[in-house]
Amino acid sequence: MPVPVSNPPEPPQLAQKITGWQVLLYGLGSMLGAGIYGLIGRAAEHLGNAVWAAFLLAMLAALLTGLSYASVGSRFPKAGGAAYVSHRAFGWPLLSYVVGLSITMSGLTSMATGAQLIAETLDKAIPAALPIKFVAIGLVALLGLLVFWGIEESMRANLLCTLVEVGGLLFIIFVGLRFWGGVNYLETAHDLPGGHHPGSGLSLGLILQGAVLTFFSFIGFEDILNVSEEVKNPRRAIPFGLIGAMLVATAVYLAVAITAVSVIPWQELAASKTPLMDVAKRAAPWFKGIDGVYLAITIFAVGNTALLNYIMGSRLLYGMSRQSLLPAIIGRVHPVRRTPHIAILVLCGIVTLLILSGSVKQLAEATVMLLLTVFVVVNTALVILQRRPNEPPGGFEIPPAIPIAGALVCLLLLLTRIQGGFASENTELRIAPLIALGIIGGSAALFFLTQRGKGNPPPTDAPM
Repeated sequence: MPVPVSNPPEPPQLAQKITGWQVLLYGLGSMLGAGIYGLIGRAAEHLGNAVWAAFLLAMLAALLTGLSYASVGSRFPKAGGAAYVSHRAFGWPLLSYVVGLSITMSGLTSMATGAQLIAETLDKAIPAALPIKFVAIGLVALLGLLVFWGIEESMRANLLCTLVEVGGLLFIIFVGLRFWGGVNYLETAHDLPGGHHPGSGLSLGLILQGAVLTFFSFIGFEDILNVSEEVKNPRRAIPFGLIGAMLVATAVYLAVAITAVSVIPWQELAASKTPLMDVAKRAAPWFKGIDGVYLAITIFAVGNTALLNYIMGSRLLYGMSRQSLLPAIIGRVHPVRRTPHIAILVLCGIVTLLILSGSVKQLAEATVMLLLTVFVVVNTALVILQRRPNEPPGGFEIPPAIPIAGALVCLLLLLTRIQGGFASENTELRIAPLIALGIIGGSAALFFLTQRGKGNPPPTDAPM
């Protein structure tokens, strides 16, 4: 009697457990981070009381690329995210490889700087016997354990941290609301006696300068693309969560900006190292323990950013492995936890090395420039995919003019940063562009060393 032949079992896949609201909170947590707590002072230095205008224009610029990412995510809910989309559109594995490693470097440096900042903050509050670097490595290991344990558990931790972050900002808005209307919200440094151009007032050029700075407060929405394979009904949930997160972040940023300049003169904000804490102290003098509260909020905010980058980075490496751009072992999924455990271990090891090296500041600035380059690639890829016949339609379609405009805006911001770095007398500003170029060159060299002779397999719609 012939023995029936059974097919080999399917390898475990990532679990689809993320809802649309969790996507929104994931994006919101990625964008808010701890950046706004220091960024508001730097923006006020450029625009004075009109700092809100910079956030508004930056949102409009970022929303162009955000809409493109929402459309891409509704078409191709793949863990490889931008790396998968660039491969599908251009059919050039080298570009996909460089895009994937650039995003991974961004996540790694964010995790390393975040862990170090938390360790330093804890050391100031409770001096530890261990060196700060070892505390930071321990925090990375704990985050890695959480990310390994499951996407649902990670999303619950993100929910808690995001609520704490938003709660701190809403408190500032609430206690400062009574100060609204007390200043001229169009006043800038140029309107004051002794300003560089007295009487010139607010101008589009001035707002553009501030928008270049505040644009980076919206970076983080792109991480949503890398968890799209674990989202329930991604054709609807990705656009809802991504666009919703950007709109909520904008509302919070605008309200915080107006509150800050209403409570404290913008000159003081620009000179302060802790501008929002100073705003809270001035608006709520009765709150005696505010230093400790905002210390805790900083830890939650930075920890959340590190957690979300851990999730993003592990899914990106997993997706690139499924595209045969990285070794197959990195694409393995734990049969019980349904998480990419090998990719998580790889990230933990690399971040540990970055923390031990101690030189991540310039690397972090360089990866921001790489992200702008990735935005140009993804916007362009969407235009190509929209025009190509037989490509699957998205659950959220946008006209080609939007990704074209998004690509041009990101290219303008990128060139502005590069030009500013090399035109400045401060030679340190030139380091980040050179590091970014080095990462691109290094990624290309690594590609040719590891991918030689593997051919050019086209991406498919099969689960990666």
